[in-house]
Amino acid sequence: MINQLLNDHKINETEIFNLLSSMSENGSDYSDLFFQHSIAESWVLDEGIVKDGSYNITHGVGARCVSGDQTGFSYSDDLNLKAIQGAVDFAKGISNYKSNKPPKILESTSHPSKYAAISPLDSLSSEQKVGMLRQIDSMARKEPKVVQVNASLSGAYTEVLIASTDGVYQVDCRPMVRVNVSVVVEHNGRIEQASTGGGGRYDYSYFAKNSLAETYTKEAIRLALVALDSKDAPAGKMPVILGSGWPGVLLHEAIGHGLEGDFNRKGSSVFSGRIGEKVASEKCTIVDNGTIQNRRGSLTIDDEGTPTQETTLIENGLLKGYMMDKMNGRLMNKPSTGNGRRESYAHIPMPRMTNTYMLNGDDKFEDMISSVDDGIYAKNFDGGQVDITSGKFVFSANEAYLVKNGKITTPIKGATLIGSGDEVLHQISMVGDDLKLDPGIGVCGKDGQSVPVGVGQPSLKVDTLTVGGTQL
Repeated sequence: MINQLLNDHKINETEIFNLLSSMSENGSDYSDLFFQHSIAESWVLDEGIVKDGSYNITHGVGARCVSGDQTGFSYSDDLNLKAIQGAVDFAKGISNYKSNKPPKILESTSHPSKYAAISPLDSLSSEQKVGMLRQIDSMARKEPKVVQVNASLSGAYTEVLIASTDGVYQVDCRPMVRVNVSVVVEHNGRIEQASTGGGGRYDYSYFAKNSLAETYTKEAIRLALVALDSKDAPAGKMPVILGSGWPGVLLHEAIGHGLEGDFNRKGSSVFSGRIGEKVASEKCTIVDNGTIQNRRGSLTIDDEGTPTQETTLIENGLLKGYMMDKMNGRLMNKPSTGNGRRESYAHIPMPRMTNTYMLNGDDKFEDMISSVDDGIYAKNFDGGQVDITSGKFVFSANEAYLVKNGKITTPIKGATLIGSGDEVLHQISMVGDDLKLDPGIGVCGKDGQSVPVGVGQPSLKVDTLTVGGTQL
């Protein structure tokens, strides 16, 4: 797709090399071109009716020149040579060196693919896609307390070509699908809502083969019914058990961002300059891994053409490393870890997470619960906020329970977890052996850009954490 598109515009490898040579005329440290072609669709069923549907095709190229810690960037939605040359001329204006640094000879290298190079949009007919959503609607309405159902299906297929002055010339073909289910339940005048879903780098058959439409529907209903029975959450400092899987979003936000290279190069992270220091309980080992097959956050190569890898960030409590793109790695005298990511050709790359999670420990979930006399079990999370500089965070639990005398008891609502990422790491006294990754719903925002990510963790016991509650 991307090669055919470039051929249609009479752009070949020679022309791309000439463009990179032009970008090097002013002696920039590094330059690249990021070509992209994407097709995407979405279907939304609301109250049994297809309320929204979209299909779009986008393509373009981003031109970037890096000089020191400065970046010149421009992009073009048009792939004719004249338009691309205009973007190149603007981007290279950042550098004013005397010497010319010619680009290396472009070379394509084969890397083990983390997903199939197939478009998910073609894997089902339009009738089958709508049929899947109608099936969700029908299943959900079998629960008498369900009064409203919303189901959505989306898919995308993106091909990119990355060429750079350090000799990279790589094509990557990236599929993505997602299903989301949201229900509203009502009982005795009380109304609650819940949603769930999942996906990854598959085609749509992934949902049918694994009966996931039914799984997501049942889970959304379960969450909503639990919320119907919930009581106001207590407030204060107390032990908190965090569930496995999606609650790893707390690690992602409160700790992961602080381990990205740009924040540490600038000294604005609580983890800056602390390599080798003890920053967590010795039970904690946290990695970022972009190589897991078919995962939402995985990539064969990052958006600078570097193969992704498994990077150990914290090992047995010791800070081992940061996530790097090429620019921040060069300025910190470190190699890229394959974490250079961008939302699209219209955005500059920066160090970003892929799939970030804590590794298994040796503790049993039942032992964690039995160790708590008076606390809460936060099984699932909504969103949250974090300050990268201080590491302070606020997260809302959308499924939580009181723990009394070593037993899970009443479901609670309005529980907000408040703390600091580095402090929480030291408060972790038990790490479960039940590691789970999220179902494929993660989206990470940074500097106005959104990229798909994965999170995960085993169950964790945090000895002391501030809980903001709604109990009077």
